[in-house]
This record gives sequence, structure tokens and C-alpha cells, in this order.
Amino acid sequence: MSNIFHEALYRPLFNLLIGIYNSIPGQDLAIAIILLTLIVKIVLSPLSVKMFKSQKAMSAIQPKIKELQEKHKGDKQAFAQAQMGLFKEHNVNPLGGCLPILIQLPVIWVLYKVFMNGLKDGSLDALYSFIHNPGTINTVGFGFLDLAHANPVLAIATGVAQAIQSWISIKLQKTQGSKPDDNPALKMTQNMMYFFPIMIVFISWSLPAGLVLYWLTSTLWSILEQTYIKRRHA
Repeated sequence: MSNIFHEALYRPLFNLLIGIYNSIPGQDLAIAIILLTLIVKIVLSPLSVKMFKSQKAMSAIQPKIKELQEKHKGDKQAFAQAQMGLFKEHNVNPLGGCLPILIQLPVIWVLYKVFMNGLKDGSLDALYSFIHNPGTINTVGFGFLDLAHANPVLAIATGVAQAIQSWISIKLQKTQGSKPDDNPALKMTQNMMYFFPIMIVFISWSLPAGLVLYWLTSTLWSILEQTYIKRRHA
């Protein structure tokens, strides 16, 4: 299983990163990481759009779900049947917001391994024969950022970006007149808005800056993506 994971996911992404690194004038690893992140996010963007639409749809029918809970109080089977009928009526998939995230988790894990192992000696042995081996990788990006070691400033910036993304996500899930108590998903997002960015900073504080740069770029892309979806489906 580990060999399949390595050959099917790890090596392709690692080779793509080095291929981008080789193609950039000056071979700037930071720019290569940003470009790789954007490629991955663009490929996965249909899943992200589907997730955001599903969250919006679920948010819109939360008041009706609460009405059904009151109507079938004490009868779980009747409530479940009525709720499924409501989902079918409004063409809502209750798993629509979860499946895209689950699909992306292996990709996120692979990228984590790429950035953790890709900066170590011997990692270039995983290159394909048609990818030029640069011999060594310059881990200083933009001429000043050491991507192989932790960077507190980058960690804080990533936490701030995550807070902004959470705030936009709340706006996306809100419907006119809706309240967090009527929408469990919205309530959970609001609670995570304060906790998750702090956790991101804590985790990123000791990670190599190359991985945190991926995380920051991915979050900034998600902010732009969510803003676009919110305006388009307002």
C-alpha cells in the first residue's frame, strides 16, 4: 500500500515541483511551491465549488429542518424520512460538503510529505529519468526566506489568512434572517473561527517554511475562491 501511495501520488507531485523549480529563472523554490499550489488548487477547484454550493444549500434549508424536528419531536424515524424528503425536494446532498474535503485529504497529505521530505538529502532519488536532477535544491526563496526552517512571521500570516477565510465562510453559509442556533454547520464554523487560526499558528510555528508557504498560498486562493462564489451566488 505504501509503495502504491509513493508511486501514484508522492512521486508525481514531487517531480512536478522539481520540474517547476528547474524551469524558473534563478530556480526559486518559493515560487515553485506557489506555482505547484496553484496548479493543485485549480485542478481541485470543481470540488471546492461543489462544497461551497452544498454548504449554501444546506444553510438555506436549516429553518425547515428545525421545523421538522419540532413536528416529529420524539419520532426519529419519521423525522429522518421527512428530512430525506426535504433533501430530495431541494436537490440537496447532505454529504456534498464533506466528500470534496475527504477527496482532498490524500492530496494534502502527499504535499505534506513532498515538502517535508523534498528538502532533505537523498530526496532527489525519487525523480523520473526525464526530470533534470539539479543536484542540490536551494532552499532560500525570494532571496531571503529559508524554506527548510520554521518562520514565525509566515506562521502568523497563515493564521491571519485562515481567520479571514473562516469569516468569509460564515458569510457564505448565512442566509437572510438565519441564526447560528438554527444552523449547526454555521455554529460550528463560528466556533472554529476563533480556535482554528490559533491552532494553525501553533502547528506552523515549528514546520519548515516551505510547507507553511504552501498552506498560506492555498488559504489565500480559497479566500479568492469563496469571495467569487459569494458574489456570484449572492
